[in-house]
Amino acid sequence: MQIRYAATAAEPAEHWGRFSIDLDGVDAPSLDLVLPSWVPGSYHILNYVRGVRDVRARSVPSGTPLAVERVAGTRWRVPTAGHASVRVEYRVYGHGLVTEGFDLTPEHLFLNAALCLLYVDGHQDEPVELALGVPPDWQVVTELPETGPGSRRYRAASYDELVDNPVDAGRPLVLTVHPRGIPHRIAICGEGGNYEARRIEADLVKIVDATIELVGESPLHRYTFFYHLSDVPDGGLEHADSNSCVVSRTVFRPEESYRRFLDLTAHEYFHLYNVKRIRPKALLRFDYTGEQYTRLLWWMEGATDYFADLILRRAALLTPAQFLDATAAKMKQYLELPGHRKLSLEEASFTAWVDHYQPYEETPNESISYYVKGSLVSTCLDLEIRHRSENRASLETVLRTLWTEYGKVGRGIEEGELPAIARRSTGLDVEPFFERYVAGTEEIDLDAFARYAGLTFGARPKPKDDDSEPAGWLGILVEDRGGLARVRTSFAGGPGRAGGLTAGDEIVAINGVRVPFANLEKALRGLAPGSPIELAVFRRGYLRRLEVTAGTPPPEKYVFRPVADADARARAVYSGWVGAPWEPPAADGPG
Repeated sequence: MQIRYAATAAEPAEHWGRFSIDLDGVDAPSLDLVLPSWVPGSYHILNYVRGVRDVRARSVPSGTPLAVERVAGTRWRVPTAGHASVRVEYRVYGHGLVTEGFDLTPEHLFLNAALCLLYVDGHQDEPVELALGVPPDWQVVTELPETGPGSRRYRAASYDELVDNPVDAGRPLVLTVHPRGIPHRIAICGEGGNYEARRIEADLVKIVDATIELVGESPLHRYTFFYHLSDVPDGGLEHADSNSCVVSRTVFRPEESYRRFLDLTAHEYFHLYNVKRIRPKALLRFDYTGEQYTRLLWWMEGATDYFADLILRRAALLTPAQFLDATAAKMKQYLELPGHRKLSLEEASFTAWVDHYQPYEETPNESISYYVKGSLVSTCLDLEIRHRSENRASLETVLRTLWTEYGKVGRGIEEGELPAIARRSTGLDVEPFFERYVAGTEEIDLDAFARYAGLTFGARPKPKDDDSEPAGWLGILVEDRGGLARVRTSFAGGPGRAGGLTAGDEIVAINGVRVPFANLEKALRGLAPGSPIELAVFRRGYLRRLEVTAGTPPPEKYVFRPVADADARARAVYSGWVGAPWEPPAADGPG
């Protein structure tokens, strides 16, 4: 059956697009048309279908109306009445500039097929075409091949390929660089932006070069970086030959903010290997109607997070100190969430569909991000392999095996197969490591692994000239609710929870003094750890008083420091890992 889509920017000011599907060679009594409930790379069910309206069908060329029955929330059934050619038409509302979005305005169209193009059930593996009806002065940017120059008709080998290639149309700034001789377009869409185009070009070339060097080769013939500038950043979504990022238009300055932009870029670019080609067997084929569970998301996302930092370091876009600081910041985040003691990485991966993307007030106490913990465990596994192999192998060795034996040939990773792959790659038995830190919930002792590289890890020492006293701490997360500090989460084991403070409480006074949201932090700085506090809170509209004992806040920052005298093996591990010579601690600094 031939399947041809058409998307027309019909009412851009009202954000409505018009869509049609022409089906030729129909030989079934009925057809089911389905809109996906999720997008690969974003593991949660979303209500995309709410924007779909007025689904109608008719025969071609006679124009005989065909009945359309909605048989489920995302499924429509069309009786074909013996007709070999059928046209289906409908409208979709698109006003969401997000990474997996459909967004239509008078200036711009961003189209992810999963949000607006119904697939014909049972025919997802068949070739499709897409025709775009947009203003003639708009430029179209997509990695879908065009059927003819200037035709604005595009083809895909399957519906999966269609979903995996977003389409952007408007007036973007399009730059092109050629690292390793491979064309990489940089499409910057949206007004404003404090970027320097030449700097972005240069830095993305470095990221591509470092990534290819890390893996050993590239499967690409071309690639597109999509950056949508907005006031509400949304992160990124990976595709096999592109990625789509929604970032703040002011993300490019200052330097710390720009490094976050580069980190997002490296993360999404590395996904062209890890996730898009190296992926679990459970995700080799997509079921767009429901969840597809795997215990390997920690590797897909957490290891990608780790390799993104490593890529930036190899590209000299992070100094050795900045590279280590990025890891220390993740460890701080890990340690401050009580849930890291409760949920294993495998379970965090498996429950992502109902947990990670749908957090609630108790999530920090019962769960942990497989991005954060997965990155830290990847760091430790890399150091473990480097140490035990005397720097002859690393996590990069495992990655290259995954690429050549799985990603490059389209073979999926079996659940629980990673330890065997690592052993085959490195000659090391890492099963106990996986049992402790991946399948189990053992606390990550980053200091122990850091010592393999001639480093220690811990809270940053207090400067000698700092004689300030620590502030009181309640162990809560708060949000501004009409000027009041509303408790969003009360941490398990924290002083607030011990004193009865719970999510939803609105703090109105401390020790009889009114405290608005803006002054809460200042008020707590005036209280010493261990001091009693009387809290006045509104709980579901009723005033209550609670007795709480101020706690000691967690460290503001964690750091890596060189040990006093690292041995030759540790120095070699450090050099191979960080890409710089190990240096001893400064004579006047902490040891």
